Amino acid sequence: MHHLTSKLIIYRTIGEDSILFQLAAICQRFAEGNDPKEKLVTDILTQINRLLDLATRYGFDQNLWHNYLAFLLAMTENPFTLVSEKIGANDGTVNVFARNDFAIFKALFAYDFSAIEKELDIQCFSIIRNYKAVMKKEQIYNKSVSEKVQSLSRMLAQAKDEHEMYRTVTDFYQAYGVGKLGLNKAFRLAPADDSELLIPITTTGDVVLADLVGYEDQKKELVQNTEAFVAGRKANNVLLYGDAGTGKSTSIKAILNQYYDQGLRMIEIYKHEFKDLAKVITAIKNRNYRFIIFMDDLSFEEFEIEYKYLKAIIEGGLETKPENILIYATSNRRHLIRETWSDRSDLSQDELHRSDTMQEKLSLVARFGITIGYYQPSQQEYFHIVTTLAERYPEITLTKEELTAMAHQWEMHHGGISGRTAQQFINYLLGTAPQN
Repeated sequence: MHHLTSKLIIYRTIGEDSILFQLAAICQRFAEGNDPKEKLVTDILTQINRLLDLATRYGFDQNLWHNYLAFLLAMTENPFTLVSEKIGANDGTVNVFARNDFAIFKALFAYDFSAIEKELDIQCFSIIRNYKAVMKKEQIYNKSVSEKVQSLSRMLAQAKDEHEMYRTVTDFYQAYGVGKLGLNKAFRLAPADDSELLIPITTTGDVVLADLVGYEDQKKELVQNTEAFVAGRKANNVLLYGDAGTGKSTSIKAILNQYYDQGLRMIEIYKHEFKDLAKVITAIKNRNYRFIIFMDDLSFEEFEIEYKYLKAIIEGGLETKPENILIYATSNRRHLIRETWSDRSDLSQDELHRSDTMQEKLSLVARFGITIGYYQPSQQEYFHIVTTLAERYPEITLTKEELTAMAHQWEMHHGGISGRTAQQFINYLLGTAPQN
């Protein structure tokens, strides 16, 4: 295997610490015959353990070796893969090197481990090529990456030569992108001590706009702006404001699911992380995706200054905000700011300073080109949400009258009228419904 990996050119960036390069080095030591068998077996099992850990994290199944090689091709960011992400297959000179590498990957897909298994009396390579994962219903893994990589793995296994592998992989890059940003939907900031800046959020849910009952005008405005954005047309930053539990955050999560396959990605960032906004934008501004920076439940207290970081990004200094980035925020406050008596200039000791500060805070809202209000539903709208949601579940057999009566009792004791309260009531009914 070492004689193959040593000839990689473009994909050499996979790195010496990878499972692939580590296994290749072990195979080289095996061929040289200088290491004790026990040492070789231990080192091989260490890499197999790493491979099984990766397979668990991504829900890989069946041929884990093929899945791993496809994973490397899907996740490796280098000049060739990043260009292919934008334009697919191309006629650049680099293709000579690319086809060299794909010929090597073709050989790696078909690599025969039987000699090393026989000599060392192990079966681990045969096992990982016919692996039956025990998939538990509650098991959490990165489905967004898993499904794409396993599909790529199957196509590459059937490719007849390196030319077909080249076409398959470049088509994959153009369709899905490459690396973490390409294959995942959503991200959050990593902890300060992490070498990565962004970490994938792997459990984004599958909510769609149709799941949110009502608010048709609000959803329509959000869709129009987002469709313009993903199509490369001018679009606005958006502020969704209004009462708690009305579906503001749900709408934005549904937007991500609806437009992910058109290149939309989302980065969730919290107020205490605003100081890192410039770093985030630098990391994503040249990628071939459209990024929504999502700020949930945004508001600023009287003495908080984090709004300055946000204002600087929206307004832009010498460097304007890249055209592939928008900010979508939700807030329970129309003006984002808690307007206390001490904010009022006519009661303050430093009248001019406080007045300017307040105006600066309030001017932030104007930087959101679109503001959409989500208001508490009326009693009748609340009952409509409940009955519409109930119709989606055959196990709920209550009449409309029974539903509305129970829903009324529920909202009186569980936080008042809202779409969230309606969903919680439906969850209660589903949890207590007789099981067949």
